[in-house]
Amino acid sequence: MSVVCTGIIMIQKSNLEKNILITGGAGFIGSHTCVELLQKGYHVIVVDNLVNSSAEALKRVEEITGKKVTFYKGSLLDKEFLENVFQSELFHYVIHFAGLKAVGESALKPLEYYQNNLTGSFVLLEVMRKYKVKNLIFSSSATVYGKPNTLPITEDFPVGCVTNPYGRTKFFLEEIFRDIYNADQEWNIILLRYFNPIGAHESGLIGENPNGIPNNLLPYVARVAVGTYPYIRIYGNNYNTPDGTGVRDYIHVVDLAKGHVKALEKMEKDVDSRNGIMRIYNLGTGIGYSVFDIIRAFSKICGRRLPYRVEERRAGDIDVCYADTTKAQQELGWKAEFDLERMCKDTYRWQVMNPNGYVK
Repeated sequence: MSVVCTGIIMIQKSNLEKNILITGGAGFIGSHTCVELLQKGYHVIVVDNLVNSSAEALKRVEEITGKKVTFYKGSLLDKEFLENVFQSELFHYVIHFAGLKAVGESALKPLEYYQNNLTGSFVLLEVMRKYKVKNLIFSSSATVYGKPNTLPITEDFPVGCVTNPYGRTKFFLEEIFRDIYNADQEWNIILLRYFNPIGAHESGLIGENPNGIPNNLLPYVARVAVGTYPYIRIYGNNYNTPDGTGVRDYIHVVDLAKGHVKALEKMEKDVDSRNGIMRIYNLGTGIGYSVFDIIRAFSKICGRRLPYRVEERRAGDIDVCYADTTKAQQELGWKAEFDLERMCKDTYRWQVMNPNGYVK
């Protein structure tokens, strides 16, 4: 990587029209988005504190793409650090991934989630405004919809009846972004509401690498498949679903990353023709899979039946959640391409090649 720093490093400002700052760019979704952006000719500058990510991911992004990533190690909570980055680089757009993201953990550590996700975003927005960088794509979540009354979920569904602190941080930030846009329409903001990202890059070089015991289903299933854990923990089998387990819209992380490129292209186009935009898009497949569906699909891929145990439901989990992605198809020209089998294959390849994640 071309730059690693914890303080200020002055470098020559770029005149490129495609400089993108990616917060949390060393994480699961961020690293895959770096790949897609680099392959489209963008110059990627990453800020990440590596609390739940690895600098090794960015080295592998460079290996996949053959292109350099500029990396600054530090926290969005550190305003002086972030200002140093903005003084050292010329940005045109910001994609904001950085934040704590585990639903279950957020119910146990709400203060930490509010402090990190909200305050870090406030500092980012203040610095963006100061340096007149007002183009933002935000990593939001389908959790802002809470428990939907009908399905599939469209972007105009009510939001705010959120069932966990993680989702509340996303909802609060969406409201803050709306207020900022309404007050100053020089801002261009796109909110991308993710459903459930899984999978990995087809190379097997980058994938989901949570620190400690995974909070999300697929990395846990993958670790059971390679023998790291003895069985899959299913949190509840009394949901109002056909097989009693929670149903979610799982989307391949590469499809999700490509959605960010489409959103960026949309912003570039619309900014040329008007002053200020505010857009919201669901990014999912529109198909709901249960926990047992995932276990069966993954068992088929790895060639053996994966053991599991049913435990108590977690606070904040809902029964069913899947997207209507018509708006993204019509306005962004984006649609998820990969099916569940491909998602499981790529996840399994990543885990087999990297049983300990990025630790060699």
